[in-house]
Amino acid sequence: MSIRVVLATHNQHKVDEFQKILGTRLPELEIVKYDGPEPIEDGVTFRENALIKARAAAAFTGLPAMADDSGLCVDVLNGAPGIFSARWAGHGKGDVANRNLLLDQLADVHDEHRGAAFACHIALVVPDARATPLEQTPFAFEEVAAGLWPGTLVREARGANGFGYDPVFVPHGYDVTAAELLPEQKNAISHRAIAFEGVIPLLRMSVIPN
Repeated sequence: MSIRVVLATHNQHKVDEFQKILGTRLPELEIVKYDGPEPIEDGVTFRENALIKARAAAAFTGLPAMADDSGLCVDVLNGAPGIFSARWAGHGKGDVANRNLLLDQLADVHDEHRGAAFACHIALVVPDARATPLEQTPFAFEEVAAGLWPGTLVREARGANGFGYDPVFVPHGYDVTAAELLPEQKNAISHRAIAFEGVIPLLRMSVIPN
């Protein structure tokens, strides 16, 4: 019998990605899409926003829930764009505008100071079946796994395989951008892959029966 875990996203592609990665290690796990209302992501860290989304999905569905929050953190910008990565150039501006603004801001920064890292936090929240609706925290378990993928930023976009800031990010130990890696290569070493390694034991601890 499969064990259902809701992923706090309306994006079926992300659901399929989580299922593909986690299903190879936890074949009893079935990742399902969240169809409820989206909460306001008013946290100031990746961890807080991931927990906000996972708590909302767990409370709405009554199922164990996962949510991820991720972005690019640039050293000389004190960690920005960070949680604002997807809207760095403004709401609805898109990936190209976000990248171009970032590259413009870093135009005069020497190569040795162009360090950056992709960060990903995956929250897991399990509702407490014994909790009443009036309880402030009706959850039996909640924890967050984090992944950090360090690298440097180049001056021009390269590669067609990635999205977001992938075309300007060169992972440490590589001489190609994340967008020049094959998808399976990126998926094996990325910030999300590292976070998955942390969330698997959390799932085994709280969701998968011994």
